[in-house]
Amino acid sequence: MFNTKNLNYRYQDFFLNIGLLLWIAILNTYNLTSKIWLNYASCILALGLCLLPVLVFSFFKVSLKNALTRKRYISCWCIFFFILLPLFTNFAFYLQIAKLEYTVLISTALLAISLEMMLKANHYYQKKVRHIKWIKKIGLEHAVLITIVLLAATISIMAVSSLNNPVYQRNGFRLVGFEFDLKALWFNIGIFFSFFLQFLIMYLCGYLLFLVNSRLLVSKILKEKGLLIYLLALSTTIALLYPLLAQLLISLPINTVFGRSIFETNPFELENALGALAIMLISLPIVLALQWGKQNNKILSLEKENSQRELDLLKQQLNPHFFFNTLNNLYALSLQKSDKTPETILQLSELMRYTIYKGQEKSVKLSQEIDYINDYIQLQQIRLQKNLNFEFNKKVNDEQLEIVPLLLIVFVENAFKHGIEPAEDEASLKLYLSANHKSLYFSCENSFDPEENVHHQGIGIDNLRKRLELLYPNKHTLDITATDHIFKAELKLQLT
Repeated sequence: MFNTKNLNYRYQDFFLNIGLLLWIAILNTYNLTSKIWLNYASCILALGLCLLPVLVFSFFKVSLKNALTRKRYISCWCIFFFILLPLFTNFAFYLQIAKLEYTVLISTALLAISLEMMLKANHYYQKKVRHIKWIKKIGLEHAVLITIVLLAATISIMAVSSLNNPVYQRNGFRLVGFEFDLKALWFNIGIFFSFFLQFLIMYLCGYLLFLVNSRLLVSKILKEKGLLIYLLALSTTIALLYPLLAQLLISLPINTVFGRSIFETNPFELENALGALAIMLISLPIVLALQWGKQNNKILSLEKENSQRELDLLKQQLNPHFFFNTLNNLYALSLQKSDKTPETILQLSELMRYTIYKGQEKSVKLSQEIDYINDYIQLQQIRLQKNLNFEFNKKVNDEQLEIVPLLLIVFVENAFKHGIEPAEDEASLKLYLSANHKSLYFSCENSFDPEENVHHQGIGIDNLRKRLELLYPNKHTLDITATDHIFKAELKLQLT
């Protein structure tokens, strides 16, 4: 089935680079008056040739990450961005397809590199930084407040730095110039704090309107009463607040320095009301995004809790299933009065210890899972006392790889229960395991009697399917076939 979600993530960087290319083409076309579409197409062609290495790399980025080691991926990235990109930039200029200036092509290449750096920084933030507890506590409202404080401090520094500069004098008032003079700041530190406090009050008035809109008008009235009541409540809120806030703002001493005299301003001017209305309406999309984000986080949290409950239930079903099987093994040995009974009991205790303790962990080393499978098969061979053609081939680069516990054993249990145990003659079991840091492949082949109901796979396989959906969503494939007296199960996992 066509998965649009995977497609979006897989080609996300390619799509963004296409957007960069199109905007640069638009900026080189918007002021033309003739042959507009022809010039636009030629710009896209020239810029596409310039950015061809970037576009190719971004298109195959996910595939390259999965196929290459980290060192080889970095080497490949450097080749595309720092060797091929300059070469194609020069080649595009040499061909003169759209007669673009060399500086335009160079700027395009640098913008592509900058976009790649931004995407990498965003990926690092999403993967590492955003999960830090104190960062997670900083919501959008707090981020806006922090921005307001920094903005007030920055403008205050600029105001102090441009105090004695005649360039910024206009009609008896001073202008805030784009100046940063630390020496002036040091000698006018008192004026800086005065400016900072007043600028902060000005911006906090707008922040107050934002908070009222966010926490009351949208979250309560718009959500519960509808659009009409929201608009009426918005009008009432502005009528109540704007004269008071306007009076506060025009009473600030800073107005005599950077604005009009306080005696010439009426707080009831409709211009002030329009300003308050503009803040409320401009902030509305942000507020709606906030509300949607909170609701979406609640939904995701509930889904995660439900998934965890379901996973815990599946584990509880898995352990008794294995426990009953192993008890049957021990019971059969006790009936035979076998000398191997004490050894089997010890083996059984080790298996149960692994199932109970390791089975509750999020992940175990692959070597532990392999040892667990080997012990289980040895225990089964002791119990069955029949000829078993058994092979376990492994191609594992690092047995310290982490994997979810008690996944692979389900195939082996199923093979014994439905294929090997019912067999009257010699049975066969072939296991193959291949794993590296990015993926794992496991296959289990066992002989079976066609007269047995091979399609009855028990709760083990059913639970396994559900666990895979919860633990490796969109990162696994499970194929089961039964042909020519051979039952084969194949599992592929994407570990990264």
